[in-house]
Amino acid sequence: MPRAVHVIGAGLAGLAAAVRLAARGVAVVVHEAAGAAGGRCRSYHDPLLDMVIDNGNHLLLSGNHAALAYLETIGSAGGLAGPPAAQFAFMDLASGERWTLRMNAGRLPWWIFDRTRRVPGTSARDYLSFARLLYPSRTKTVCAEVKCAGTLYQRFARPLWLAALNTEPKEASASLAGAVLRETLAAGGKACRPLIARDGLSEIFVAPALYFLSEHSAKVVFGHRLRALGLTHGKVTTLDFGDDQVVTDDADVILAVPPAMAAALVPGLAAPTQFRAIVNAHFRLEPPAGLAPITGIVNGTIEWLFTFPGRLSVTISAADRLLDILRETLAKQLWQEVATVAGLPVALPPWQIVRERRATFAATPGENAKRPAATTAWSNLRLAGDWTNTGLPATIEGAIRSGNRAADLLARS
Repeated sequence: MPRAVHVIGAGLAGLAAAVRLAARGVAVVVHEAAGAAGGRCRSYHDPLLDMVIDNGNHLLLSGNHAALAYLETIGSAGGLAGPPAAQFAFMDLASGERWTLRMNAGRLPWWIFDRTRRVPGTSARDYLSFARLLYPSRTKTVCAEVKCAGTLYQRFARPLWLAALNTEPKEASASLAGAVLRETLAAGGKACRPLIARDGLSEIFVAPALYFLSEHSAKVVFGHRLRALGLTHGKVTTLDFGDDQVVTDDADVILAVPPAMAAALVPGLAAPTQFRAIVNAHFRLEPPAGLAPITGIVNGTIEWLFTFPGRLSVTISAADRLLDILRETLAKQLWQEVATVAGLPVALPPWQIVRERRATFAATPGENAKRPAATTAWSNLRLAGDWTNTGLPATIEGAIRSGNRAADLLARS
């Protein structure tokens, strides 16, 4: 292994790489431009609600092996919560109908033959028709591979793909949808149990990682924005942080920054240039007893409702259409739907809207083709981030895999 590694960026990809290297005894320095770690996966104290909230609602599945192994390493896997089996509560706001989709644990999906376990109004044949997505074309969209119509699509497939890809299925990559399908539904219910960070993203993913790094003599420097890379003789030789420069000598560099920043730093780097928004809303009140930890919403603006101690939160993917709506108007609109789902009064409680305009790259076939590998033309430079070529959409699992990959490549070089 190299004498030292500089990790640029303390989002989940950078933290995963740093943790993996530090666990192997490598000297690691993490440089983060912001004043806190976590990137898009973090918690903060919101003054309007006077409570700690997450900047976005993130869902893990029990089949996210890299993410779960990362949490085991930093000692925080016990902070995840979810139902004991793969089950998902849903409500159709148009009809008022409610149901719970319940998968069996094994790979053989016998649950689709049980009408009490599957989506109402669907048949087993409907589910089998999506098998074409298991190994799709890399150039086709989801709706070019399978029929995007019917009850199963509206009540289950579209919500699933929207959440995973943050892109409408009619323009989303069938290849990325197939990767999600292979690692979740095709792997059986044992890989589909939903898990959330009940005490906040930072408490589970970030703070324990920073403690782990400190215990392994790694250094984390905040407010340290990389301005330029010094590239000489096929290597990164200097890191320019404006006020100071770091000579890399024999050290390696892992660049775990957003794609636009990476493209500005690395000559000739191809990276995604189109993005999709995510809108999250948080409402401060005690969730009613009996409300499911996660509820999928059909025929509404909100798509997923999460229950946390002292608050209800909603997530809306591919939400560019909501970016210019007045915050107060949007909060009232979303709360009307939340109140209907949760059986609560229509009076608007304290609220906060969090709009991430460039939450993820657009998971289209064209943008997916732009994602670079972890290796670069410079011998001591590796890339990490959920926008690199992980084979998955921009997810927590993809981010952590990318960090692991970059760290492992240094071990082989």
